[in-house]
Amino acid sequence: MRDVTGILIAGVGGQGIILAGKLAAQAAILGGMDVKTSEIHGMAQRGGSVVTHVRFGPKVFAPVIDSGGADFLLAFEKLEGLRNLKFLRPGGTVILNDQVIEPLPVLLGKATYPADVVEQIGARFPLLVINALAEAEGCGDTRTANVVLLGALAHRLPFPRSVWEEALRAVVPARFLELNRRAFARGFEIAASKQPRLRQK
Repeated sequence: MRDVTGILIAGVGGQGIILAGKLAAQAAILGGMDVKTSEIHGMAQRGGSVVTHVRFGPKVFAPVIDSGGADFLLAFEKLEGLRNLKFLRPGGTVILNDQVIEPLPVLLGKATYPADVVEQIGARFPLLVINALAEAEGCGDTRTANVVLLGALAHRLPFPRSVWEEALRAVVPARFLELNRRAFARGFEIAASKQPRLRQK
């Protein structure tokens, strides 16, 4: 792990990207790190792209991850994952939600959604693909797919589970806490049992 760790969380408005970013930042703060974050919403209200930058380390001076500077890309939607690969450093890891949300140009028939997104990403970076919606449904609510994905990321970050539990308590409303705990634990379990793989070209 480098002195400063960069996490890029990318997806579509309404998928819970901002909450996932807040949880990651809170865990880093509780873990004793300096943390900087930045959010780019785009046209989030209309299902547009949303990107959150989270950087933590002993001392962090800038909130935005430069191209080639992210250690992890947590992608909530497949095409958004492909679009944001430029932010990953060589050897960085992609955790990808196996979900398609067609952007407006595709819906209007002006573009085609690529059929080989997973193959394109997996040929360039270590990749872990999770069907987060299905896993979240198994935990009790598909709306916790974001926390399933965060749990998978947490397995690869240098903070103990107790810190993540504290972060969940601090950020998630009490009435949803147990549900999100289950989702987080499921994502963590998946990541523990599966290693990201780089597909050979």
